[in-house]
Amino acid sequence: MTIRFLLNGEPVEVDAPPTATLLDWLREQRRLTGTKEGCNEGDCGACTVMVTDPDGTARALNACILFLPQLDGRALRTVEGIAGPDGTLHPVQQAMVEHHGSQCGFCTPGFVVSMAVAHLNGRRDHDDQLAGNLCRCTGYAPIIRAAEAATTAPVPDWMRSDAKGLPSASFSVSQISSGGRHWSAIGPSDNGDGGRQPPTCPTSSDELAAWYLDNPEATLIAGATDVGLWVTKGLRDLGPVAFLNKCADLRGIVADDETIHIGAMTSIADLGTFFADRHPSFAELIRRYGSAQVRNAATIGGNIANGSPIGDSPPALIALGAKLHLRRGDERRDIALEDFFLAYGRQDRQKGEFVAAVSLPVQPDHLRCYKLSKRFDQDISAVCGAFNLTIDDGMVTSARIAFGGMAGTAKRALAVETALIGQPWTEVTVIAAQSTFATDFTPLSDMRASASYRLRCAQAMLMRYFHESRGELVNVLEVRS
Repeated sequence: MTIRFLLNGEPVEVDAPPTATLLDWLREQRRLTGTKEGCNEGDCGACTVMVTDPDGTARALNACILFLPQLDGRALRTVEGIAGPDGTLHPVQQAMVEHHGSQCGFCTPGFVVSMAVAHLNGRRDHDDQLAGNLCRCTGYAPIIRAAEAATTAPVPDWMRSDAKGLPSASFSVSQISSGGRHWSAIGPSDNGDGGRQPPTCPTSSDELAAWYLDNPEATLIAGATDVGLWVTKGLRDLGPVAFLNKCADLRGIVADDETIHIGAMTSIADLGTFFADRHPSFAELIRRYGSAQVRNAATIGGNIANGSPIGDSPPALIALGAKLHLRRGDERRDIALEDFFLAYGRQDRQKGEFVAAVSLPVQPDHLRCYKLSKRFDQDISAVCGAFNLTIDDGMVTSARIAFGGMAGTAKRALAVETALIGQPWTEVTVIAAQSTFATDFTPLSDMRASASYRLRCAQAMLMRYFHESRGELVNVLEVRS
């Protein structure tokens, strides 16, 4: 497949296997070795690059799990392109020098790119923006000081050039650099004899539906935060693939007085921004979902469709009464989100059918989400609970409770709900309901938590919800001695 994009301001054209990663191409074909290979799974941020969309949106992304076709028509800046054309340092680079933000230096390029993107976007939540960049020398304090020091500096003109120039970029052959144009590296998408199966890049859900109906065994790639690891860690042959990042009609959130409709290609980052005012506890849960780089790439449709029992968004969406919209060819059907998950690794999805959107009713904010993990940031949940109860005149009139990490799928706590509905909202009622968790769940023991620990934590989360509903501080970030 031929991919055209801007690389540090210059048009390039690349002919590469569909699942060749950007990191490998940068280091092996362009010798841009400032972008480092660390974890190769989107955890450490050493490979962070800046990608600008045609609409001018700039995002920090992990190059190690970004496939080259996802760059088509976009602009890319590596750490080599953060300084000005004449060598003038970017304000964050200068601040890193002045505040001694680099120790061994391996992580520094990734930090600089993340900081530069945050600076461009006017972000001041440095702890969040840099949570996906690992410093093995534990030099976070001077790095944060550098980020803070650079906030008042104006954005350099060259950092805005991609957004201004990309819409008019012609990518004419005379302008294009062909470095790596005929990359012959053997990749997982080769068919074994040197030939390649070209991917499809549909520009609408209609195109996707028609193609997927004819290629039901194909792999659909949205943000690649999950599929990317199938290639970099699992070395899997994905066979035919479709990249969905150009399906504009699958992206975005539309809300009216009754319903919130979320396209499957909506990023987790955009989801968090939208729910910040409507359901802030859900937005706070999303803040701890991966890193900024992961949230910028990951999609809500992918998070649902992969069926992970520890995916963080399904419990919250189930508790909010979400409905899933599926499409197969011209056929469409809607199901309750909790009914989509049948068993571990099994979903109610036919061959050639894909997740098109998820919707939920507009409602008062009674939702609280609690995530338990060994690390606060960028970690997989051991238990994730979502509680949505309505209390009228001291009585529980409705309850929707769902958990991740407690079964082979995200699952509602139906017995717990039954034990609560119609009862007075008291600690006695909560204690009585806690005993019914064992009816709903038989959790497993694994490296993250034992079964008994998970069960006790789920019970404790219900008690936490009770105390929070009474106005008591329960968040470890808020509680003070």
